[in-house]
Amino acid sequence: MEFFPEIWTIFFAFVSIKIQKQIKPLHFTKDVAVVTIVNIIGIVFANLSKRIQFIKGGYWRMGIILLIISLGLLMWMTMRGINIIIAAIISSSFVAITAGLNVAKVLTEAYMKGFTGFFASWFILFLLGAVFGKVMSDTRAADSIANALMKFLGEKWAVLATVLTCAIMTYGGVSLFVVGFSVYPLAVSLFRSANLPRRFIPAAMILGSVSFTMTMPGSPEIQNLIPTKFFHTTPWAGGVIGILIALGIAVAGCMYLMSTVKKAVARGERYDEYPVQDQAVNMQGGVHELAAAQAESLHVAETSLPHFGLAVMPLIVVVVSLAVMTNGFHVDSTIAAVYSMVAGIVIAWLLMFRFIREFWGSLADGASESIVAISNTSAVVGFGSVVALTQGFKDVIHVVTHMPGSPYLGLGIAVTIIAGITGSASGGLGIALPILAPIYTKMGLDPGAMHRISALASGGLDAMPHNGYVVTLIRSIAKDTHKRAYWPLAMVSVVITTIGLLLAIILFSIFH
Repeated sequence: MEFFPEIWTIFFAFVSIKIQKQIKPLHFTKDVAVVTIVNIIGIVFANLSKRIQFIKGGYWRMGIILLIISLGLLMWMTMRGINIIIAAIISSSFVAITAGLNVAKVLTEAYMKGFTGFFASWFILFLLGAVFGKVMSDTRAADSIANALMKFLGEKWAVLATVLTCAIMTYGGVSLFVVGFSVYPLAVSLFRSANLPRRFIPAAMILGSVSFTMTMPGSPEIQNLIPTKFFHTTPWAGGVIGILIALGIAVAGCMYLMSTVKKAVARGERYDEYPVQDQAVNMQGGVHELAAAQAESLHVAETSLPHFGLAVMPLIVVVVSLAVMTNGFHVDSTIAAVYSMVAGIVIAWLLMFRFIREFWGSLADGASESIVAISNTSAVVGFGSVVALTQGFKDVIHVVTHMPGSPYLGLGIAVTIIAGITGSASGGLGIALPILAPIYTKMGLDPGAMHRISALASGGLDAMPHNGYVVTLIRSIAKDTHKRAYWPLAMVSVVITTIGLLLAIILFSIFH
């Protein structure tokens, strides 16, 4: 065995985690040990993989075991807080080593081809989506919408008010993070007035902003647009069944949350400012940030805001113009989405001109955030491109595409597993569809059904604990912990959405 050509990979693991240690405190020794051991094991297994086959005559070869290890490595590093770009490069190197490939060549060719390909295809939409969200925030349109809906429904329906507010804003094209920071302080106010446990706010926000609006027909979100490129469909593909499933997820999610909150209150849970186990952390900064957010919310509520009718108009323009262009004039979905987002931005500026606080600042902040967002997703797609070179991945694809039963089931399982492993719905689609779309299209399956199943699948397991928005929402926005807040969130964004996916597969199998 020759280990020396691959020593740089282990060194890269040391250096990358050392850099991360300067950004976020980690268990440095343990982290380095784990990454190093996994790389060494990979090198050893690479030499054995040509000789070992776990199930004779089957598909579960050593290559698949190594593939699972590499995916686990990526997930573990992401959950440890290691930058996803660094984590993806380390994991890609591991894959290359264990597959007996030239690491440098794989990173500079296959990895970068996947990275730049996704970046080139979707950067403009990421940019416009981020700018649109910033403009809605800068003009206080987001605050106006949130205030109006929260006030209309009131504290009695605090959970429903939070879900509905997030749903309207995200379905209209406002970015998740803008929705998170805009809605959370108002949700806190409602939950406090109703004396409801604060740990359920992230679940209510995820249900409204991710679980069904992200993947339902007509949504301008990137998760609903990526399938249009591979199946040559419109954002309204799989419309009737897609809308029914979305409504089912919304209703089931709301019923579950309201029932769970009611049971928690019956057990004696009440509104609390922050988790007991995180008091030290929150005393250092979290409480002050929460207080500042609440003060800002009160200030916004007491000062002049755009009228609700004006504030919601840009959202309506985005959704309606996208539908008209794709269905009425048969404009390419990506091009139509660009026009729709631009129209939404311009309408927001024109209708709420006097509320603009930072015209150029909104553009600059949106540009910065879009680059970070798409770079993180592109890194995951690049990793997927490297994985696609391996025999293990080809074996997995063979197993999935030859599963007994409906072919839609194999497509749904493949996309949702990849999205879950990467912790990214768009990343999962970016990895899976370039490979799977041609295979299932040749089977003669309905393009609209494949589009909707892929979109729904991307929102099935993507909200795992290491998902970027989940971490940001629970830890940074809510100042809470996964232990307290994640399980109700998982029920509405993983369990219920996966059930919705399975129901969609059954319905599409029957009617298509």
